[in-house]
Amino acid sequence: MIFLVSTQVHPFVREQVTKIIQECELALTGRAKVRITQGLRTYKEQQDLYDQGRTKPGRKVTNAKPGQSIHNYGLAVDICMIIDGKTASWDTAKDWDNDRIADWYECVKIFAKNGWDWGGNWKNFRDLPHFERRFIIRNGKQVKASWKILQHLAKDKKGYVIFR
Repeated sequence: MIFLVSTQVHPFVREQVTKIIQECELALTGRAKVRITQGLRTYKEQQDLYDQGRTKPGRKVTNAKPGQSIHNYGLAVDICMIIDGKTASWDTAKDWDNDRIADWYECVKIFAKNGWDWGGNWKNFRDLPHFERRFIIRNGKQVKASWKILQHLAKDKKGYVIFR
């Protein structure tokens, strides 16, 4: 499913993700537009992805079991580029606006400027479409939020973790 920004990210980051996508849209002046392909992911969806390349056909796409992905808490997004309004692309090298900077990396810089970590920087299992917000506000302070912390926090009726 492809969407711009939806309620499928944690309310804590929803406004920021909207701003980041808008910045990317302004930076990409050619045929490509950035789109979010996934935000919040259920534990079942995570299990299905984890099984891929293990007990189901396909290549491995994640090492995260259910509860171990920042997606499970709505604090991560995956992106793609939509070319000419119709074709999804995950080509990280293409420069559709001919400004000598790959469009993907223009978006990487914008996410980084806004404090998001990019899965393309990971050493063991690179995940190029993935961006995550690893800092949350807890007890009035900014705290690094790993899944090990997030899994123990209470959730609201919509399934989002409560940071207080």
